[in-house]
Amino acid sequence: MSEQRKPRLLALAGSLRQDSFNRHLAANAAQMARDAGAEVTEINLRDYPLPIFDEDVEAAGIPDNVRTLKDLFATADGLLIASPEYNGSVTAALKNLIDWVSRPDGQFDRAELFQGRRAALFATSPGGLGGMRGLNHLRDILQPLGTWITPTMLAVPGSTNVFDADGRLVDEGSAGQLRSVVEQTVAAIQL
Repeated sequence: MSEQRKPRLLALAGSLRQDSFNRHLAANAAQMARDAGAEVTEINLRDYPLPIFDEDVEAAGIPDNVRTLKDLFATADGLLIASPEYNGSVTAALKNLIDWVSRPDGQFDRAELFQGRRAALFATSPGGLGGMRGLNHLRDILQPLGTWITPTMLAVPGSTNVFDADGRLVDEGSAGQLRSVVEQTVAAIQL
């Protein structure tokens, strides 16, 4: 009997800020996915600066960081995305990443790197809604690309009070909900 391959996930936050609460949330989700038996690669968008998507830039040649990110996406069965809410929507950095990675380029077809992927979407913010409005927009962007979204999207309010000094999610209720969303995503990959 052959052993089933471990699910492979990419974990990232749509924030560029070094000490972003959403980066902490993505790191917590990554560890929970590892605990559930997945292999996880964590991506810090700050390490992959991208020009704003522009077809003229694309025509001049795919930027190296775009190629690297596409290669990372090609290895993944699923995504763990912590999406900060900026003005009720997704961040420019996250939308720009999706725009670049979804483009056909001779190696990958349009949206190929999102099609059939499973994704957990979650957010945190200091406010009472926890970033849910932005998650709704992110779902609306990813689903037409062929990404299956875990039915429960998690918004964690009060981000200034739910993490410890090391970035661990210490609010037990939020941690339990995040674990559930992550485990649903890992299970969906294994179907």
